[in-house]
Amino acid sequence: MVAPSPNVTDTALLFEGGGMRASYTSGLVVALLEAGIHLGWAGGISAGSSNTANYLSQDPFRARHSFTDFAADPHFGNLRTFVRGEGLFNARYIYQESGLPGQALPFDWDTFTANPARFRIGAFNATTGEQASWGREDVGDIHDLMIRIQASSTMPVLMPPVTIDGEVYVDGALGPAGGIPLDAARADGYDKFLAVLTRERGYTKPPQGNAWFFRRHFRRYPEITEALLARPARYNATREELFELERAGRAYLFVPEQMPVGNGERNVAKLTATHLAGLAQARRELPAIREFLGLGT
Repeated sequence: MVAPSPNVTDTALLFEGGGMRASYTSGLVVALLEAGIHLGWAGGISAGSSNTANYLSQDPFRARHSFTDFAADPHFGNLRTFVRGEGLFNARYIYQESGLPGQALPFDWDTFTANPARFRIGAFNATTGEQASWGREDVGDIHDLMIRIQASSTMPVLMPPVTIDGEVYVDGALGPAGGIPLDAARADGYDKFLAVLTRERGYTKPPQGNAWFFRRHFRRYPEITEALLARPARYNATREELFELERAGRAYLFVPEQMPVGNGERNVAKLTATHLAGLAQARRELPAIREFLGLGT
């Protein structure tokens, strides 16, 4: 497939994470591709990094199946892989193996590479406490991309940390924006945003408990514990900032009308229904999205 040039260049596309809640927001990926809406900047954190990559590779099939049918893959992960240290989600298989040619969920690297849009994938440096924000300059082949998506998606405790160039990384949701790449888009010069959220409009993240457990579990990486404890306030602040931008006409927020699954959902029927609900909402909102993006209705 030949990747088209962006037809929206003044707006950044932001994908929040949320594990399998991205089954809902993957519906928006499909709707944007169906409608031929191609933004020149896309960024994602955690599961949002997978939505970002699938969007930029122009692959609606993979966008859907990554968060629906793929959960039934026998290598997807379970308690046995968790006990073996491979994670409750078998990250090496999900990110580094399944996307290769001829494997369970092949990734269209050629189309991704040909797409001129800029991107950012966020991950959290477990040693320094700093946020990594990777783009095309950091990705030379499919392995470079997939291991960064894996790092961005590495939920603490449930998945083992990822080492890249000697640095240890975990889920980008621990960064200063709390899991929504608003700061990365602003750093690249954007002040208008299409933000794709995975929690309902009225949601507020509660304080993080079990500090004693995290301090013990991550005693080698105290920055992870501090970021986990700080995340609710950071996440809520970023959401409120997005709502303010929405009121000012500088952001369009795609917010789930409902969220019937949690981040660890494995039931394919539930995930498929959730994807279809997200797709239906996205199609209903397309006229408003097009108008916000300056594409007309």
